[in-house]
Amino acid sequence: MDNWFKIGIIVKPQGIRGELRVLPTTDDPNRFGLLNEVLLRLPKGQETMYKVTSARPHKGLVLVCLEGIGDRNAAEKLVRGVLLVPPEEALPLDKDEYFIRDLVGLKVETEDGQVLGIIEDVFPTGANDVYIVRDDEGKSFMLPAIKDVVQAVSLEAGTMIVRLIDGLLELTV
Repeated sequence: MDNWFKIGIIVKPQGIRGELRVLPTTDDPNRFGLLNEVLLRLPKGQETMYKVTSARPHKGLVLVCLEGIGDRNAAEKLVRGVLLVPPEEALPLDKDEYFIRDLVGLKVETEDGQVLGIIEDVFPTGANDVYIVRDDEGKSFMLPAIKDVVQAVSLEAGTMIVRLIDGLLELTV
């Protein structure tokens, strides 16, 4: 189940009937309304499948009800739990879209073949994602995920080809 997709993190209970406030970690929070089941992984590693009985957006979060979680006490035990779905339930991607987990670890090179480092993390910012790249010396810098910078991505080759904008490498993390 290591290849399952994380779609949300339980942040706290909502009310007294076992409803959960979930911070979505997916680009499309509406996907919660399509779910039948989720795998819940608790911080200590316990995993349980739950039937999703309802899900609705609420103030930037998603309120989710899981079968068998009927009161606040039961809901509180699930706080910091991660909701996961299997790869076959991942939402389809558009052209030039990638799952974050597929980008992490890619080698980043300039158009002329200069190796800049490896993508270490991806941060969504609202306007565009930002890639955190670490070089061989352990220094990190940020690359915006925009068409002017990202020229090509090859998951098969494990590379991302970029065009550097003036001053971009001076922005270190």
